[in-house]
Amino acid sequence: MVYIFTVVSDEVDDFAREIKIDADASFYDFHKIILDSCNYTDDQMTSFFVCDDTWEKETEITLEDMGNTGADEDIYIMKDTRLSELVEDEGQRLLYVFDPMADRVFFIELSEIEYSKKQPKAEISRKHGNAPQQLIDFDELMKKQQNTALDLDEDFYGSEDFDNEEFDPEGFQFSDGDPFAE
Repeated sequence: MVYIFTVVSDEVDDFAREIKIDADASFYDFHKIILDSCNYTDDQMTSFFVCDDTWEKETEITLEDMGNTGADEDIYIMKDTRLSELVEDEGQRLLYVFDPMADRVFFIELSEIEYSKKQPKAEISRKHGNAPQQLIDFDELMKKQQNTALDLDEDFYGSEDFDNEEFDPEGFQFSDGDPFAE
């Protein structure tokens, strides 16, 4: 069985990746193909989170055993956990934390399942736009903030004109629904 995942970012509007991977592959295999698709280095303590329909984190899958001793929690390690153990249904959502210091993530959705097929090696089947910068340079960010006056007008906490009907509760949708459209 082959999983087809769509990966998007809330930082870069035109960034999207489609990844085909065997359901029996590990989360570590998925982690590696995401890094490859973005030209990121493998030197961060990344994590996946299985999420509910509203992107709330439920189950964490870590790169390394962090020594959590919570007796009530199962510990999932990327190399030891198959995708099919925690991902089962089309539309299932995941977060991939690629910059843990700034808590920056990719939003991932299981777009399609191809039954009766095998995927010997994970592949990037579609690619659109450039990935966000892997890490935020906090020194540079602080310099920019020091040189910019903080504007705390009435819109700082949200406009009174915000229309809740304009928000798309189904997640990130592109204008035509296709994240790979030009």
